[in-house]
Amino acid sequence: QVQLVESGGGLVQAGGSLRLSCAASGSIFSINAMGWHRQAPGKQRELVADISSGGGTNYADSVKGRFTISRDNAKNTVYLQMNSLKPEDTAVYYCAAEVVAGLDLIEYDYWGQGTQVTVSS
Repeated sequence: QVQLVESGGGLVQAGGSLRLSCAASGSIFSINAMGWHRQAPGKQRELVADISSGGGTNYADSVKGRFTISRDNAKNTVYLQMNSLKPEDTAVYYCAAEVVAGLDLIEYDYWGQGTQVTVSS
C-alpha cells in the first residue's frame, strides 16, 4: 500500500557531495517522522538523521555539520544533503517513515529498498 523509493546514491570522491531523495507513495493519510539510516558491511544499521513532521531534526554525531536532512510535506519526500563525504560514510542508505495509512489510520513504519553510497579516498 505504501512504498518508499530512494534515489541519488552513487560513487563520489572524498570531500565530495551527494543528495539522496526518498519519495513516499500510496494510500497515505499523513507522515510523522522521516529519517535516513545506513548500514556498512559488517556493521549494524545506524540512524544518520531524522526529521519530525514539524521540521525538528536529529543527527548522528558522526555527520553533524556535514549532512542536512529536510523534507517536502507536499511531496511526501525526505532529502539528505551530504557534504564533505568521507570513506567511512560508505554504506547502504535506507530511508524510513512513520506513515499513517489505510482505512484504519494506524501508524506503520515503512522502509525503502536502500541506495548505495560509496566514497573513495
